[in-house]
Amino acid sequence: MGKTITTYLLDGNPQGVQNIFISNKICSLTLIPRSSLDIINKRDELKSPAFYILLGEDEFQQPKAYLGETENFSERIKYHDYKKTFWQKALVFISKDGAMTKADVQYLEHMAVALAQVTKKYNTSENKQIPKAPNLPEHQKSSIEEFFDDVTLLTSFVGCSIFEKAELKGKHIFYTKARGCNAKGFYDESGFTVLKGSIITPTAVPSFTWLEKREREIQEFTELQISGLVLITNRTFNSPSTACDFCVGSSNNGWIAWKDEKGQTLDEIYRKKLEE
Repeated sequence: MGKTITTYLLDGNPQGVQNIFISNKICSLTLIPRSSLDIINKRDELKSPAFYILLGEDEFQQPKAYLGETENFSERIKYHDYKKTFWQKALVFISKDGAMTKADVQYLEHMAVALAQVTKKYNTSENKQIPKAPNLPEHQKSSIEEFFDDVTLLTSFVGCSIFEKAELKGKHIFYTKARGCNAKGFYDESGFTVLKGSIITPTAVPSFTWLEKREREIQEFTELQISGLVLITNRTFNSPSTACDFCVGSSNNGWIAWKDEKGQTLDEIYRKKLEE
């Protein structure tokens, strides 16, 4: 079913502060670049209870996020501006009807941190543990869970994949077995996802161009088991070639290296369709 999402540029700048919302929904997202943080002094709605995400990069240029909740975002963000250096953008979620409470945003934080630690799309090391869920009546939990569905949609809409889980249903699965690896995955709008349980080649050829980054990823996302070096979580890469390079430890054309169970390459399944 289609949805209408409205983006309003508060200062007329497409790179500036944006207010984004779904038609007929109460969830409202304010996207604030750190360079435009003075907006907090001009918008009364930012003084209300909010769930928020701070986005940036870690020391290895990997996406990093901090997820939090507050009764007053305008005050809380001043602390983060002073204490946290990594972030460059804030996503602030509030209720358009102003009805959310402290407990509501605590429940949002609980769900968000738990999901982010499952997807592992972002470094969330500053959220050291999943916060405890507040004690809410059943009907209120249901309402906030529906609100969180809108949070995940709007987060994805602005290009942040922190809550996006790899769904296998209906996916065309591809495999690669070069250099002793035994990996499988699928290609979609997010890139190429290598699936949990794939066996990764532990070493890389001398000419491999991103050796240090690959070793960090292996350290973080694999585990040595009897069957070999096993990927312990789904891992999405920007392109099929990068995904294959990670699995194999050498340079590859992923469009040809990934093949389905019938031996058809990714290129034959996806690119050749454009020529029909």
